[in-house]
Amino acid sequence: MSTIREVEASAYTFPTDEPEADGTFSWTDTTMILVQLQADDIVGFGWTYGSMATAALVRQTLAPLVIGRRVDEHPRLWQEMLAALRNIGRPGIGALALSATDCALWDLKARTLGLPLHHLLGKFHEKIPVYGSGGFTTYDDERLTQQLKSWMRLGLPRMKIKIGEAWGTREHRDLARVRQAREVIGPDVELYVDANGAYQVSQAVRLARRLDGYGVRWFEEPVSSDDLVGLKRVRDRCEADVTAGEYGYSLDYFERMCTAQAVDCLQVDVTRCGGITEFLRIAAVAAAHHLQVSGHCAPYQHLPTLAAVPNVRHLEWFHDHVRIEQLCFSGTADPVEGELPVPEGAGHGLTFRSRDVCGYRVF
Repeated sequence: MSTIREVEASAYTFPTDEPEADGTFSWTDTTMILVQLQADDIVGFGWTYGSMATAALVRQTLAPLVIGRRVDEHPRLWQEMLAALRNIGRPGIGALALSATDCALWDLKARTLGLPLHHLLGKFHEKIPVYGSGGFTTYDDERLTQQLKSWMRLGLPRMKIKIGEAWGTREHRDLARVRQAREVIGPDVELYVDANGAYQVSQAVRLARRLDGYGVRWFEEPVSSDDLVGLKRVRDRCEADVTAGEYGYSLDYFERMCTAQAVDCLQVDVTRCGGITEFLRIAAVAAAHHLQVSGHCAPYQHLPTLAAVPNVRHLEWFHDHVRIEQLCFSGTADPVEGELPVPEGAGHGLTFRSRDVCGYRVF
């Protein structure tokens, strides 16, 4: 098996197409961190989203552990990278750096073997259901309608908007936007909402009853994902599935969430949780608790991993990351009838368009 000769970590910042916000945060750009590993003339890559400091951490701390090692030492490399983060801190940029590097290792291994990544992992699905995600609180009525209709043209049978505006202080507008979304998409499309932890528990319970009237099927982070007792209280009192998990950086985090019976579906982000290696373990823990998992954002990074997970529910077709990944990589495809086909090329089936995005590079 080939030896890894070079590690490159870079960061690219992309402006949003307009200012965006959810219930607890606002932003005007998104930074993608790309990790590339080279063995012989083969390059594997993985990516995450976060601070450009993540790229510096890969270069300074993780790259020295990887260079000179065989591609098939992957499990030991993952453990050594995790150990190197002990005094730095795994949550946050530590986990992002580990995740992107782990994804790159898996991609490199699959390319070295000449296999699609999902075949190496063990293919279970040919396609992955997706849901449209965006509907930012900064959108006016016209922009929200435009986005919902664009997803309808793609044939997406499920769509999510942001609520909890201004830390849950604009309930009237939250409900008006949910009503508008239901009117636009009609009765047959599943409607999801995401409060990003903006509400208090009793407030979320009260609003959940109103959301039930609009047929909302998915209530994401009605309260802080750190409040497992509160999540369970909301879950016990509403018809919609209560979900959370996108801020999970380790297997332990997800095991606690499952044990607390806090959610109906476990959200996992392969670019945050520790990469593909940890994602597969988390999916197994979820299965032991009779739960499905949903891939959070970064659709093309998740796709081959989810194809190997039997208990997957769906994947988030997130507006910002779709724009960025379709710009950065060739080999991407749009969903067909609500499902995203898994590419059959080597690795994750994508090619990085370095020349097309060099103007966005910031590190």
